[in-house]
Formats: sequence, C-alpha cells, structure tokens
Amino acid sequence: MIRWDVQEPYVVAFTTRRGGVSEGPYESLNLGLMTDDDAANVEENRRRACSKVGADVTRLAMNRQVHAATVHRAVPGERGRPGDGLWTEESGVPMLKVTADCLPVALARMNGRPRLAVLHAGRLGLLDGIVGAGIAALDGPSVAVIGPGIGPCCYEVGEEIRSAFKTRFDRGVVRGRNLDLWRACELALREAGVKVVERTDLCTACNSSLFFSHRRDHGVTGRQGVIAYVA
Repeated sequence: MIRWDVQEPYVVAFTTRRGGVSEGPYESLNLGLMTDDDAANVEENRRRACSKVGADVTRLAMNRQVHAATVHRAVPGERGRPGDGLWTEESGVPMLKVTADCLPVALARMNGRPRLAVLHAGRLGLLDGIVGAGIAALDGPSVAVIGPGIGPCCYEVGEEIRSAFKTRFDRGVVRGRNLDLWRACELALREAGVKVVERTDLCTACNSSLFFSHRRDHGVTGRQGVIAYVA
C-alpha cells in the first residue's frame, strides 16, 4: 500500500495489486466485483485491504461507479448507490473507490470538524465536474492527493476528448495524441481552491507488477483503489 502522509485523524492509502488471493489476470489484490474474478476472492481482498489500514470491512462504504460527478455522504455498509464520490465526517466509516487507470483522489478538510472525501476521477468525470463536487462536499479549506492512474506516457485518446480537455483546462493537458489526466486533475483541484495538491505520478499502465490497467490489459484486469476513513 501507498500511504498518504496526512495529519490525524485521517487515514488514507492507495492499494496496489499485491497481497491478495485472486489469480490469473486478477492476481492478486483485486478489489473490483465488476470483473470476472470470483466474488469470494474479491470480498477477501477487501477484508485484507481494510485490515491493513485498521478499518472495519463490515462498515465499508462504496458506490456503483458511473463516471459522473455525483458525490454522496457515505453510509456505513452501503455499496450500491450510483456515484463517483463519497464523503464522511463520521469516525470509523471506511470508504473505497476502485480504479484501473482512472485517478483515485482523496480530499481532507483542514479547518473545523474533520471531513474526508474520496473520488473516482476519469476523463468523463473530470469534464463533468467530479473534483468540484468533491470539494463542495467538504465545505472548507482542504488538501488533496492524486493517486496512481494512467500517465501521459500511455494514455492516447481521440481528437474529441483532446479538444474537450484543451477547452476545459489548457493545452498543457494534451501531449501530442496523449492526455495528461494527472495535470488536468491538479488544475481542477487548484481551480476549486485547493492550495496543497500532492501527486504520486505513478502510471498504472507502465507498472504491471504493481497495478492493474484497463488500457494495458485490454479490459481483462482487476481494480486497485483508495481506501480512507476518519479515525
């Protein structure tokens, strides 16, 4: 796991593909049920991920991710509501966002009552405003971290997407035929008022021993993600 060095009472970690029980293309810590992996393996992997950060898996909150800009308040144990962001100010409610090239993002409020959010930020969500929705849910000055996702080295996209990102952000988010999601996400965070933005800059497509990648593995792959809670 890759821990975010953020102040207490926040616990935030990005998982890798290591340390689980899944096999084949989902080896080994696949956290995604929306794959052809065995559901029992996925549940055990989620239990292991929660245990690693000291969280109670029975209270784990998730969404059914839909590449949009909807952010919900996390409900302990709820996992099926459509959306791409979760937030909480309740202690002991772990939240999980899963990714396989899209960006896992964590946001932590720095003033007032602790409040934490996690986002699934892909190209459609970034254009639709998932970052702004996440910041609005925290309702106060925040810091952010952008986790592992497909890098500008590997993410070739079509002209329609390139044009949309140039219009929404700036020309620097496009490198030839490739899209820089890392930069676009950072720009969106800073635009929303986040002054401290950390980035892992780890490409999921490049690092096959560490991460699953939908693009690299032609859709037959697992999911890593970000797990976070208020202690």
